[in-house]
Amino acid sequence: MKNFLATRRFLAAVSIGTALAVTGFLGVRAATLPRLNPAATIKTAPRSAAADQRGYSSIVKKVVPAVVNISSSRVMKNDTTGMRGQGIDPQQLDPLFRQFFGDNFGRNFQVPKERREKSLGSGVIISPEGYILTNNHVVDHATDVTVTLSDKREMKAKVVGTDPRTDVAVLKIEGSSFPYLTLGDSSKVEVGDIVLAIGDPFGVGQTVTSGIVSATGRGGLGIEEVEDFIQTDAPINPGNSGGALVDDEGHLIAINTAIISGNSGGNQGIGFAIPINMARHDMDEILAHGKVERGYLGILPQDLKPELAKAFHSSTSGALVGDVTPNSPASKAGLQKGDIITEVNGKAVSDANQLRLMVGMLDPNTKVNLKIMRDGKAQEIAVTLGEFPSTEQRASLNKDNSENSALEGVQVENLTPDTAQDLKLAPQTKGVVVDQVSPDSRAAEAGLQQGDVIQQVNHKPVTSVNEFKQAMNTAGNNNPVLLLVNREGTTLFVAV
Repeated sequence: MKNFLATRRFLAAVSIGTALAVTGFLGVRAATLPRLNPAATIKTAPRSAAADQRGYSSIVKKVVPAVVNISSSRVMKNDTTGMRGQGIDPQQLDPLFRQFFGDNFGRNFQVPKERREKSLGSGVIISPEGYILTNNHVVDHATDVTVTLSDKREMKAKVVGTDPRTDVAVLKIEGSSFPYLTLGDSSKVEVGDIVLAIGDPFGVGQTVTSGIVSATGRGGLGIEEVEDFIQTDAPINPGNSGGALVDDEGHLIAINTAIISGNSGGNQGIGFAIPINMARHDMDEILAHGKVERGYLGILPQDLKPELAKAFHSSTSGALVGDVTPNSPASKAGLQKGDIITEVNGKAVSDANQLRLMVGMLDPNTKVNLKIMRDGKAQEIAVTLGEFPSTEQRASLNKDNSENSALEGVQVENLTPDTAQDLKLAPQTKGVVVDQVSPDSRAAEAGLQQGDVIQQVNHKPVTSVNEFKQAMNTAGNNNPVLLLVNREGTTLFVAV
């Protein structure tokens, strides 16, 4: 079971300014911009001797000029719900205000229809032509983007393209001979390596902090759709988003993205950065196609935890196929629920997140060979990948499947005797255990928790994941659902 505490995703510092009326929106096509030739302009340097033993000042002097401040703004519509005309409804005021100021107070106060939000973040120049890597959330829906270089020059930037799934964005400033960072090889990064984080936290100015690589390959955190983070204890704070994480020789190895902040909103020594190999893959896709095209298999993979491996009579590692999307590449190739994918093109699969990464880094229409375990027997299946569908397309697929969306963001697993024992439940307890609840889901708002055991759906008993899905399909799409939940041996009803 995951026990992931508070995650503060957006490191960009946001403030609200004056309200404006906007008649247009900035849109830039990647295809209309000059193409970057990575082989000619981006140098990838191998690691060499150890850094200067007296400190890192020589490295910092080389790196800092290529790290920039990014200021972006976007226009947001105000929610005028509950307002009379464009003024405040006096009936919604505190009675004390109405007593002293009367019912006409607020009638003449005009609420702007729109407001401008500003965001501060960081970015990294990665070519002398002025291409910049940063986070998508730094420039998301921006109508205006300004880059401030280390020499205080301010320049307007164009958004070449973004990939919200990994939180990567590529910008372009006009000019030449810009200072830029040499890209490292994030696949060679090891736990314990010394790293420096450079950015503009809280907008105070360029700041350099140091630490080590705490972990690699972090995923399943729910921060992004596609996760393969490098974790570091180098202090990272709001405003560091999109900044550089470099090794002790000044090579760019990652883009700072997220932190776990607890209740403080600041650094707790647990920061996450996008590996440069992933960021460069996204950049190359954006420059070539204007967007990131990812391979699509069409399954819901699950980690093969010990209790699941025992239930499926498997002693191998891999990713369990929890569901197969109808008419998807997986469905057409014959993959089934309960299959365990152990290899992709001869490379071992350790868990669900690794499988998502392996497939997502491949291009659509790529033919892959999957090695699977089905009913304890090894098989090989050839699949031609599709293109990863957009959010709207996936929503349409879910609608076509007539699945009830009330429990969207909820993942369940079969309740095994070992899991029941871990949850301190009676051995005869039946149901499905909630493995994950998205914090922003309706189920979470209704009070459903990780570790709850769902025993009934609309008064119908469920004893397996298949029975649970059948009951949800019977409930119909968008209809309320009544769950009977067993929580630590006590049952209660939860309406979603």
